[in-house]
Amino acid sequence: MLPLRRSIVLCASLGVLALGWLGWRDFSSRRQLGETSGSIIDKQPVNFAKRTFDPANPPPDMPPLAFGEYAECDSHFLSSASIGGETRQTDATRATVTITHVKMTLQLNVTIWLPTEVSQHVIEHEDGHRQISEYYYQTADKLAAQIAASYMGRQIDITGTDQAAESSKALQQMATEITDEYSKQLNPEPTQLLYDSITNHGVNEIVAKEAVVHAIKNAAIESTQPAANPGN
Repeated sequence: MLPLRRSIVLCASLGVLALGWLGWRDFSSRRQLGETSGSIIDKQPVNFAKRTFDPANPPPDMPPLAFGEYAECDSHFLSSASIGGETRQTDATRATVTITHVKMTLQLNVTIWLPTEVSQHVIEHEDGHRQISEYYYQTADKLAAQIAASYMGRQIDITGTDQAAESSKALQQMATEITDEYSKQLNPEPTQLLYDSITNHGVNEIVAKEAVVHAIKNAAIESTQPAANPGN
């Protein structure tokens, strides 16, 4: 928590931290820093790893594969929000908290899990999922900055005899809202699903690189189209 200037009598500085998580796991293949006024966005470098495993004896830290699957790309978008507020007490049981500081820390962890014997086509398919995750992460700091800025200056009315506890609870809830909103707006899932639809989870011979470009370009359009009538 950063120290906040006392601007009036009976002001207090408060700070809380909330964590957010957005995950994408592909099961395949089927046989910098940005700033706005009063807010800071800390985007960590992508943490990427490629690991091989023995299908007969997978490592304990490997996410389980679905039935019929033998490779996967596991992407985790992580976020934390730290909020500082200034509290103005109006009487013994009421106060108003004004948000004066928001800091978000962003992370992306990607692990590609490949069996010890795997084709180049499958490797390229899984790498396509990684490319999509990293594409969304490229502008994640701008998205986070917009969300953080929208919370600056917001006021929360507090009621209760323990105003410090009530203020902390209110800030905690708002910090959680920020990380939830980040996960909701980031949402690479439609693009990942479209990519798997185009490639049939890596089974067909479509070039992964071309499928990635198409999925990124068309996910917003195709994901909103109504399903075809089975009778047609």
